[in-house]
Amino acid sequence: MPSAKQLVKKEAYDAKLCELLDTHTKAFLVHADNVGSMQMMNIRAGLRENSTVLMGKNTLIRRCLRLYVERTGNEQWLVLLDHLVGNVGLIFTQGDLNEVRDKIQEFKVGAPARVGLVAPNDVTVYAGNTGMDPSQTSFFQALNISTKINKGTVEIVSDVHLIKPGEKVGASQATLLAKLGIKPFTYGLVVKQVYDNGSLYDPKVLDITDETLGDLLTAGIRNVAAASLALDFPTMASAPHSLINGYKNALAIAVETDYTFPLAEKGARGRLG
Repeated sequence: MPSAKQLVKKEAYDAKLCELLDTHTKAFLVHADNVGSMQMMNIRAGLRENSTVLMGKNTLIRRCLRLYVERTGNEQWLVLLDHLVGNVGLIFTQGDLNEVRDKIQEFKVGAPARVGLVAPNDVTVYAGNTGMDPSQTSFFQALNISTKINKGTVEIVSDVHLIKPGEKVGASQATLLAKLGIKPFTYGLVVKQVYDNGSLYDPKVLDITDETLGDLLTAGIRNVAAASLALDFPTMASAPHSLINGYKNALAIAVETDYTFPLAEKGARGRLG
C-alpha cells in the first residue's frame, strides 16, 4: 500500500502527464540508458523553449495513459503503450520534429568502456605511439596486439579492431582503453519512435525530404514505363515513349521512301542545315 506522500506524487505526475497529452499532438519516445543526471538536466534545459521531457516508471505512465483515455475518450495516445518497454521516456514538443530531433542528438557525451558493458559501436585502437613505457609490452601481448619500442615508448604497429557492436567489454579491453585515455562510446537520449497526431513511426521517416519522394516517384514511373513497353501494354507512363518511338519509325520510313509528312520535312531541313 503506497504511503500518502507517494499517492500525492503519483497524482501530481498524472496531472502533469494529462496536461501534456491535452496540449500536445507531437512527441518522441526516447531510450535513456547510460544517461547521467547532469546530462539529463542539460537536455531539459536545452529543450525547454518548445519541449518538455517526461521520465517515469513505465507502469505508472501506462496507468496514467489508460485513465486519460477512459476520461477523455481520446484513444490516439494508446499507440504508445506497447512501446513503453525498458528505460524510456517521452519528450512532448510544439516545435518542428526535425529540429527537435537534431537538438536531442546534440546532447551526447563520451563515456569510458566499463567491464561487462555491451558495446553500441565498433572500437578500434589505431596504430601509433601510446606514450606508455616498455614495461607495458606484456599487457599488449596478452591482447595479441603487435607493438614495438620506439624512442623509449610502446608503439602499436597496426590498427586493432578491439570490440565489435553487441560484444561485452572485457576486463583487459577496458583497462587498455583506460590506459590509452580513450572514451569509445557516446551516450545520450536515443529517439526510438515519433508520435504525430495519432501516428507512430520510425525516426528515419523524418529524413525523407521532398527531393527523396520526387526521386522515388520518378524511379517508379520509369519502371512502369519500361514494363508497359516490354509487355506492349499502353499506360500513361509509357504513352510518351510510344509516341516518340512511333514518330521515329515513321521518320525512318520517310527517309527510305518517297512518302513524306510535315515533321519528316522539318527533320530533313534540320539535317541539311
